[in-house]
Amino acid sequence: MFGMRRVPRLPRGPVAIVSSPWIVVGAGVVVMVVLLFVALGAYRGRSPAPDGAPVPPALPLPSAVAAPSAPTSVSASSPAPVLPGLSGRASGLPPSAVAGSRSPSGSSSVGPTVTRSPSRVPQGRPAVSGRYRVVQSFDGGFIGEVSIVNASAESRGWTVVLEFSGGRLVTTWVEGVPQGTVRQNGSGFTYVSGVDVRPGGSVSLRFHLERTSSTPWVCTVDGVRCSGF
Repeated sequence: MFGMRRVPRLPRGPVAIVSSPWIVVGAGVVVMVVLLFVALGAYRGRSPAPDGAPVPPALPLPSAVAAPSAPTSVSASSPAPVLPGLSGRASGLPPSAVAGSRSPSGSSSVGPTVTRSPSRVPQGRPAVSGRYRVVQSFDGGFIGEVSIVNASAESRGWTVVLEFSGGRLVTTWVEGVPQGTVRQNGSGFTYVSGVDVRPGGSVSLRFHLERTSSTPWVCTVDGVRCSGF
């Protein structure tokens, strides 16, 4: 019994793995082989697509904004643009004066001088005329008016002559200007202006009459018959 030897028992668990290094080496080799196969599979998956395979559409690129074009330069030989109201004909100047050119003699060209004569009264139309009207009528009398218009080109005085069939003159007056002089002559009166009427201007002579018709027998301004009756 003393001559028999006991076979030592192999350790179990983690102690066995540590005591057997070949197990660790073999496990490492297996892990490396697995990693190698995984890497090869990933590399083959990244290979270019075969012919005929659909290609994913490319994303559209943003369009570039066109830069503002620089203003084109006008050559000296091209004619200058004509502005409204600044042409040679509109300004009344000759074309040579507008273009800045000079005459062969070196003196600046001058357009013809236009002189205007003072405005004249058309033939057949009096320089000073009058228009008669009744402003207001009432029991026993009325208020009349003679409107005097100066159609000439200079200031003028005026004289109004009115005659009625009887009646009595109460008063006369002129609107807005100094008063003139009145002379009664039987069935009417004569009024001489106290201030001239300016060219193109007008003035109104008014009067109050009683116990007579509102239609005069005579109404003249500077000897010309009045209108309006």
